[in-house]
Amino acid sequence: MARGGINKAVVQQARQVLIARGEYPSIDAVRIELGNTGSKTTIHRYLKELEGVKPAALQGTPALSDTLAKLVAQLAEQLQEEADARVEQAEASFNEQREQYEAQLQLAQQALAAAHQQQQIQDAALAAESERLNATQSTLQAEQLRGASLNQALGELQVRLADKEEQVRSLEEKHRHARDALEHYRSASREQREQDQRRHEAHVQQLQVEMRQLQQGLIVKQDELTRLHRDNERLLGEHRQASSERKVLDDLLEQRDTQIQGLRTILAQAQGASDEMRRQLQAQNQSLEEKRALCAEQGRQLQFLEDQLLKRDEALKAHPTITELVPK
Repeated sequence: MARGGINKAVVQQARQVLIARGEYPSIDAVRIELGNTGSKTTIHRYLKELEGVKPAALQGTPALSDTLAKLVAQLAEQLQEEADARVEQAEASFNEQREQYEAQLQLAQQALAAAHQQQQIQDAALAAESERLNATQSTLQAEQLRGASLNQALGELQVRLADKEEQVRSLEEKHRHARDALEHYRSASREQREQDQRRHEAHVQQLQVEMRQLQQGLIVKQDELTRLHRDNERLLGEHRQASSERKVLDDLLEQRDTQIQGLRTILAQAQGASDEMRRQLQAQNQSLEEKRALCAEQGRQLQFLEDQLLKRDEALKAHPTITELVPK
């Protein structure tokens, strides 16, 4: 149980209790006996005052054991302070390096998040361009189907025109035959020839009118076919331009993929560096544990020396005549 304060009498009582138990009255031992109360400086000052008071029977003899005890106590305190300082320095260095490594890892994670966001934007742009290209291709296919239909209609018109021309040639052939027949039968019936000739001319005029109508229709179809060819050329140009734009987008996407791969490589390197830092931290922790174990070992050795000194003091107190043999 901790006490409210300490004084010289309390320190003296604790010192006597430790000596009675056969323990060396060191600063830590006295403080533990007092219930971990009081500063070590105050306890050290009271112990020095109490060690300065000697019994009358021993005032003429040198206090060699007390001197050694003080020296050992001072060495123990100095060793403890140096060990604590080294431990604190090692912990401060460890914390500083850990903060640096955590900051580097955070920067790498932010760079990766930015790269993922940029990739999503590029994917959205590529999807929009792909939709535009698909719409253009659909329009081109529709126009191509329309051109094929018009070409088919034009072929049918050309076939019909060929039939009409064949009919015209046939009629002209018939006309020649008719003229030959008329020449043959001229002597027989001039009136009949004139009537046949007028009938034939009327028929020829009708056929010529039909032929001119067919030619005009053919001209209209040819104009329409020319316009369709121009539309096809325009659509082909738009298709080539869309293909060029898609190629540019593919190249841009490939560049973005390369950049993302580079960022992934940087992230892998950062993760490797982080793993290496963790291994170094583990090594430093292990070194710190070894230093602590060394300090504990030195403390045990110091306690052993204190026990040896205590046993020697007891032996000197039990045999006062031995002190006369100790050289001054």
